[in-house]
Amino acid sequence: MAKRIQLVLNKDVSKLGKSGDLVEVAPGYARNYLIPQGMGQNVTPGLLKQVERRKEKERQRLAELKEVSMTQKAALEKAGRLTIAKQIGENDAIFGTVTNQDVADVIKQVTGQDIDRRGITVPDVHKIGDYKAEIKLHPEVTATVMIQVVAS
Repeated sequence: MAKRIQLVLNKDVSKLGKSGDLVEVAPGYARNYLIPQGMGQNVTPGLLKQVERRKEKERQRLAELKEVSMTQKAALEKAGRLTIAKQIGENDAIFGTVTNQDVADVIKQVTGQDIDRRGITVPDVHKIGDYKAEIKLHPEVTATVMIQVVAS
């Protein structure tokens, strides 16, 4: 079996890696497909240094994002209980439900922070009362906020 060669990817390649990644592939795959299509290039010492610098910058950027997420988490927990007003019917049942967009709007109102609604997990809310919602701010940072649903 032929030995594998190292390439640096110039473009994202599905099931192989993202742009800037150092990958090992079969020589034929590199020679016949990746290099002619401009998706990869052979490794040189200078190119390895560029890859390392790029990875270090990416690590620093991710660390900064985590710091911002920790600050947002502290602000959300400091805000305390968020109140959402809904119309109610019989037996304290609300019309409709409380959505993650409702929670994002209340957070924007109370704290002034824009939170992506797709990162908010709200339990099924069909009656007035207190509920917990989880907000994923970063892959490693999750905040929990209390939501109080009241009659409008």
